[in-house]
Amino acid sequence: MAWQMTQLLLLALVAAAWGAQVPVTPRARTDLLNVCMDAKHHKAKPGPEDSLHEQCSPWRKNACCSVNTSIEAHKDISYLYRFNWDHCGKMEPACKRHFIQDTCLYECSPNLGPWIREVNQKWRKERVLGVPLCKEDCQIWWEDCRTSYTCKSNWHKGWNWSAGYNQCPVKAACHRFDFYFPTPAALCNEIWSHSYKVSNYGRGSGRCIQMWFDPFQGNPNEEVARFYAENPTSGSTPQGIGPLLLNLTQMLPLWLLN
Repeated sequence: MAWQMTQLLLLALVAAAWGAQVPVTPRARTDLLNVCMDAKHHKAKPGPEDSLHEQCSPWRKNACCSVNTSIEAHKDISYLYRFNWDHCGKMEPACKRHFIQDTCLYECSPNLGPWIREVNQKWRKERVLGVPLCKEDCQIWWEDCRTSYTCKSNWHKGWNWSAGYNQCPVKAACHRFDFYFPTPAALCNEIWSHSYKVSNYGRGSGRCIQMWFDPFQGNPNEEVARFYAENPTSGSTPQGIGPLLLNLTQMLPLWLLN
């Protein structure tokens, strides 16, 4: 057993050493600042959009979204993704505001470069993973949504799309948000397949992405993106290490049985 444990430890060390040499994404070889994702509705390059709609307006000086995208982001079951926020009855307006702001951040922000990853999906070639969301933004999101209802903890997949928009899958019961998301971290980390990772840092720290900000005070996310672009290992695991270490962990019981 001691020899098996030694082998597992050596494999883990090799995985860590290998992963540290692997670039996180092809964007690691280019500029991580002021970039747009290669996704369904994003512009190829960020630029000014003077008429961005309502909650998307903080990005009007430099945006990855068009005016039309910003308008659609505020609609129920819009053409963007045909997503129905009211899949378990009417979502509270205070809660829906956070999802609109989340959509605006995703579609409009040019400051997510350090967290962009390649994906093999029909509707996009890139996504974000592990964006360090400021703890206050996550806390308020959860508090404003805890009394609204949903039927799933991961909204990226598993829906019934037969009606042309998302409906709850069979046998998925509607419960309050705090049933599926018992903590703020559960909501922000899990709802979009870990697109966000709640930060221990607060707003104004220069170390976390703000979903909400006053554009008249400047865009604080520019400083955050710059910090993580210059310090790519800060608070993150190099791509490739996590899944490999998970596989090694899953192999351990089988090794012990042998």
